[in-house]
Amino acid sequence: MRFLFGITTLAMCGLLGATHPVQAQKTKSAAFSYLPEQGEDRYNQRVPQKTLALADGGGFVILAHQSGSAYAVERYDANLKKQWSTALPVAPGETVEAFGRNAEQVWVVLHHADESAQNLTVQPFGLAGGQKGTPVVVVTAPAQDRRPVVRLSPDGNRLLAYRYVTRDAQVRTLEGTLYDQKLGKILDRTYDFRDQGDFFSPNILLANDGIQYVTLLGDGMKKLTVRRYPATADRIGIATAIQVMGVPVGGTFGGQPITIRDARFALQPDGQLYAAALCANDRTGQLSGLKVVRFDFAESKLKLAEELPFAPAFLAEISKATGAEVKTLADIYLGDMLLTDSKNLVIIAERHFEEGGPELPVHARELYLFGYSPFLTPTWHAIVAKDQVAPAIDSYTGIGYRAAVFGEEVQLMTLETIDGKSDLYLRKIQAPTGVVSAPQRLKLNVANDQQLAYVKDFSTWLGPKTIIGVSRPNKKSAALQLNEVKLK
Repeated sequence: MRFLFGITTLAMCGLLGATHPVQAQKTKSAAFSYLPEQGEDRYNQRVPQKTLALADGGGFVILAHQSGSAYAVERYDANLKKQWSTALPVAPGETVEAFGRNAEQVWVVLHHADESAQNLTVQPFGLAGGQKGTPVVVVTAPAQDRRPVVRLSPDGNRLLAYRYVTRDAQVRTLEGTLYDQKLGKILDRTYDFRDQGDFFSPNILLANDGIQYVTLLGDGMKKLTVRRYPATADRIGIATAIQVMGVPVGGTFGGQPITIRDARFALQPDGQLYAAALCANDRTGQLSGLKVVRFDFAESKLKLAEELPFAPAFLAEISKATGAEVKTLADIYLGDMLLTDSKNLVIIAERHFEEGGPELPVHARELYLFGYSPFLTPTWHAIVAKDQVAPAIDSYTGIGYRAAVFGEEVQLMTLETIDGKSDLYLRKIQAPTGVVSAPQRLKLNVANDQQLAYVKDFSTWLGPKTIIGVSRPNKKSAALQLNEVKLK
């Protein structure tokens, strides 16, 4: 089925804001201590999610930077009552690398580097009472090597730590170790890339059962490939069965060289892996379209969706939505890939950019939403106009968006000033049809004075009607506070 831009756009324009907005029912607030990250960029991108909802929805845990040399790990119940708080000192040469939780423990991963070596160490905390466990070094590497990496499974029951082995500045292998929920070693594994060319980009996604998915952008940034490694150890003398699936999304089309400009892989709750790629004309640099792939390893099937081209009709839609003429697409980056209960897929991309100097503001503009059916057929798209700006020192701490999926509904939360009111706004998208609700103000009255007023890292959902966030109200001498908003 061909994706018709014109027909879909007319439908979407008629549906934007058609649903009845939700109303904030009840808001609770509590004092919150937080010190912005220091350095060139005080937004610590290594830990973009610093609030983690508990699996049963009965509360959450937080990682808060409270002083120059210490963090705090804290647990709250669903009524915003603090259950415990445990300090985590951070020594010179150490930085926080990752934050996770499972049914029994909370994990904070620290990166330590000195002149001789570097390592990643997991500091566990008991989920029930916050007691510190024995730190576990999960990977070490020479000081001159690339920074080692850690991956946590979505449920926090598996952890993979690995280091890079390079030659002539090119990755040749990854040396990894897989751990269980008690940080006991399961296996050691070498991921070999000596069969790859001179330019490729490897990454690893870790499933709840410990299966490792190595994702590759290869063949001169033209091909998406995934290798599936089992959760069992390699046996001496017996080749490990590695499933491999890949598909070219770049190449020469209509005489034009097309390559991958931005790509994202996402492992979904149903065990299938999806990939999205923004492709561009390698000669002109202009984005040419969006390509989406589903990797179904259980059935050994790969599905490549029909390309969504960024044709003149699409540019006209953007111009209409934003009120500014758009001749080419630039500064667009992929964000979330959300799968609903009925296997409808929603992909979110965003335009964001810096003005050009280290002291100049940063901007986050319109969101691009793309809907796909369970058969991976493009069914709708929408453009959500917004205009967010922040001082360079804040970077993307508060601007941008947060998203979550519940059933067939995607919720989007943004900090915006609409009709003169600075606040957090919620939009709801119906994944099967693409209906987008009008933005609903959560009535937190967020300050708008060019000082830190909202920390996006702490925003999360305990359920479809309960939102947690950290913001500063528009009052004199007000400080950041922890908020819980319950919707009708």
